[in-house]
Amino acid sequence: MTVSATSSATTATTTTSSSSKSSSSTLTSSDFLNLLVSELQNQDPLNATSTTDLVNQLTSYANFSSQQSINSSLSSLSSSFSSLVTLNSVNYIGHTVEAKTDTSTLSNGSATFGYSLSSAASDVSITVKDSSGNTVYTGTGTGNAGSNSFTWDGKNSSGTQLTDGGQYTISVTATDSAGNSVLNYTTVTGTVTGIDTSTSTPSLTVNGVSVSAANIIGVTS
Repeated sequence: MTVSATSSATTATTTTSSSSKSSSSTLTSSDFLNLLVSELQNQDPLNATSTTDLVNQLTSYANFSSQQSINSSLSSLSSSFSSLVTLNSVNYIGHTVEAKTDTSTLSNGSATFGYSLSSAASDVSITVKDSSGNTVYTGTGTGNAGSNSFTWDGKNSSGTQLTDGGQYTISVTATDSAGNSVLNYTTVTGTVTGIDTSTSTPSLTVNGVSVSAANIIGVTS
């Protein structure tokens, strides 16, 4: 009796190739089992799959199945967490908050900024620029360790009062007596008037500027 090992091997190759082509980019549990069964059905009878290889494949399947379950659980957890973050962000609306950012909108002829210093500064320089990057104000600020505030009166270097509604960005340079920078970050304080949940981290509208909810460092009222 003649055994056609070549025919069986060819069939196995063809079956596996077809399965690979028809499968999607994501391998499902059913796909994995189909591939394993196809391998057993079409294996070369003169060179059958060894017990060790079969055990390794079953182990891989078990690990794959567990990973799929974990991924599903993490996806569900992520969705729940995102909903919770959104719900918490909505609670900010109507409240006055302090947030880490450097941009604010000129309102009622002024804009208030804040900045934090890791230690006392001997020299503090403040620059305010408009949305086009043009410098409209330069001056000095307080150098106390911790929180400091600066209120810009909305006037440019020529003394001209600028129109409300424009967005302005503050830049602070603070150094100690040795010339080392002691600036931690800049902040703005304002009322939250809206929320944008189109991204994974919701953004709040503070003084007309979009601020990540993750940058809120305090609620003052």
